[in-house]
Amino acid sequence: MTASKRLEGRTAVVTGAGSGIGRATAGRLAQEGAFVVVCDIRQDPAAGTVKEIVEQGGEAEYRVGDVRDSSFVDGVVAELVADRGRLDILHNNAGNSVARGTLLSISDDAWRQDIDLNLNAFFYGVRAALRVMVPRGRGSIINTSSAAGVAAVPGTAAYGSAKAGVLLLTRTAAVEYARTGVRVNAVVPGTIGTPAFTSVLSDPQMLADYAAQLPAGRLGQPSEVAAAVAWLASDESSYVTGAALAVDGGVSAALLQPKLDLGGH
Repeated sequence: MTASKRLEGRTAVVTGAGSGIGRATAGRLAQEGAFVVVCDIRQDPAAGTVKEIVEQGGEAEYRVGDVRDSSFVDGVVAELVADRGRLDILHNNAGNSVARGTLLSISDDAWRQDIDLNLNAFFYGVRAALRVMVPRGRGSIINTSSAAGVAAVPGTAAYGSAKAGVLLLTRTAAVEYARTGVRVNAVVPGTIGTPAFTSVLSDPQMLADYAAQLPAGRLGQPSEVAAAVAWLASDESSYVTGAALAVDGGVSAALLQPKLDLGGH
């Protein structure tokens, strides 16, 4: 698919852009014409994303740092504005599930790590973007939540709680700043075939069996989430704010249906 140039002349920051959804989004925004700042905690993946973008004719730079540090987030935004004069798009995307296991197995430290990365860092990003966008009277902030933040996924209490918090953060920011011209939305991915996920289910048959249980019968692709982010970043979604856009192949629309074999009774 050939992307349009509906983001021509705009600037974007994408966090967690070294791989998976973040890399796909950074690439898509660049294809649409935006100058993209690729942020990741790892240098080689960040540089790899920039290399891909440049090879495809786009413009990008990378910044290496930890989004759990508000000074890093503020610095990225300040540098971009000093260099390019504007911030039009923020895709708050960096995240990972740290505290895996049942509630009774989660330590205080593991809980804090999940909340710090998957909620606090999103607050830092939203705040930094609003400081720049509100005075300009325009901008689009897109936060990556998760289906685990909509309904319970056993073993991910900390991650899911943080991602549920991201949804309320999104809605609150959207309502508070709707009249300024700044829009704040969330994408809510289901099971996406990122390197992180497929490395967990590395057995092809196990992966196929898992995917077959999803309403769509397959995993989503990072590019499909990136397409949703690009739409939310564009003027085509100009009356959309405070939304949580599910990109999950129908998972959040489904009600768990226990299978019954009544044996003719």
